[in-house]
Amino acid sequence: MSNEVASSLAGSGDAVLRALEDHISCDVFLRGNVVTLDGDPDAVGEASKVVRELSDLIEQGHEIAPGTITAVTGALDRHEDPAKILEDIVWQHRSRRVAPKTVNQKRYVDSIRRNTITFGIGPAGTGKTFLAVALAAAALSRREVNRIILTRPAVEAGERLGFLPGDLMAKIDPYLRPLFDALHDMLDAEKVQQALERGQIEVAPLAFMRGRTLNDSFIILDEAQNTTPEQMKMILTRLGFNSRMVVTGDITQVDLPREQKSGLVAVAEILEGIEGIDFVRFGGEDVVRHRIVQRIVEAYDQHAASMAPELRPAERRRA
Repeated sequence: MSNEVASSLAGSGDAVLRALEDHISCDVFLRGNVVTLDGDPDAVGEASKVVRELSDLIEQGHEIAPGTITAVTGALDRHEDPAKILEDIVWQHRSRRVAPKTVNQKRYVDSIRRNTITFGIGPAGTGKTFLAVALAAAALSRREVNRIILTRPAVEAGERLGFLPGDLMAKIDPYLRPLFDALHDMLDAEKVQQALERGQIEVAPLAFMRGRTLNDSFIILDEAQNTTPEQMKMILTRLGFNSRMVVTGDITQVDLPREQKSGLVAVAEILEGIEGIDFVRFGGEDVVRHRIVQRIVEAYDQHAASMAPELRPAERRRA
């Protein structure tokens, strides 16, 4: 391989090589522009496929990061072409490109494009909200919809914020801040502000959706595990003509009172199998934040699995 490919394959501080060794069962050595694999013959054979795929992606202009290794190994495990996943650019703004990083993320993106309503269910850090906002920004820029509506229930995550100062927007800002953060990752701050003022982007608590019909809109309901079944039915029936909806949430992080069933749990039991509605479920292997987040998710899942049924949180047990 060329020196440029070898340099990209190593990564800053050999970070990519270290991530590669975490995913294969042999040792990897890079001397100059020569990669050497040492280990069991079968493991070396599998690792060589991964190295070849990474080299091809680098030559095609892809930026290789530790998270890319997960996408490549996951795709190869499922006998899929890694390039088809990583080349699906969902949104591009200046130097920022948003594309799926795992096989499940690719399924999720394809589902949103294909279906009227898509549910993305899984742990934190799997890109559920981020990819949905990217697809919404792309749809708005192509004028496929007239507006983006971002909403989430105003439920506190285990803490009581009390009476907050300021006007209405100042009071609800703490609940909606994650959605604003995702928007600012996609667009310049000035463009976000202009779109908010024109009504092209609306960010509001779920309670503000009651009684409305949302036509020509890309609607994202975030943190849907904190909806009640009645709230979930309400938002789903707001859907109007030429609109699509993405509902995201993590049924292991319900902040409702223990006796209150989550609307996200109930809806999976009610709507599974209806045409135009799809459920995409993510796992710990889809976490694309810092690698330690994936380990935290896995540790909590293992701990929950080891608990006696009577001690498990009610929502996790029903899921």
